[in-house]
Amino acid sequence: MKSLLLAAAVLAIAPAAVAQQAAPAQDHSNHANHANHTATATARPTIASPIKDLLNNPQTAEVMEKHLPGVGAHPMRPQFEDMTLAQVMPLSQGMITQATIDAIDADLKALPAS
Repeated sequence: MKSLLLAAAVLAIAPAAVAQQAAPAQDHSNHANHANHTATATARPTIASPIKDLLNNPQTAEVMEKHLPGVGAHPMRPQFEDMTLAQVMPLSQGMITQATIDAIDADLKALPAS
């Protein structure tokens, strides 16, 4: 029920929120910038990562499922997976709180280095 309400709230607002997010311009004109981008792309997802990145990593997906059961298999996942938890929180009608985000963050930080 919790994830259904979250999805309904996100579905109603997510298209506008995602549309407002402009992709940052990427400068691939020098090798150093490309190396930094590659290193960032392979790092383990954090609380600031899109939900899809958290769910696509086995270690972080386990943390997400612990705090938000069923989120990985939710049928409305495509509507909110490009957003961060902080972006979804105000749309979740109280289903995701700052305490939930803080608990996920603490568990992510406690994961052993890969």
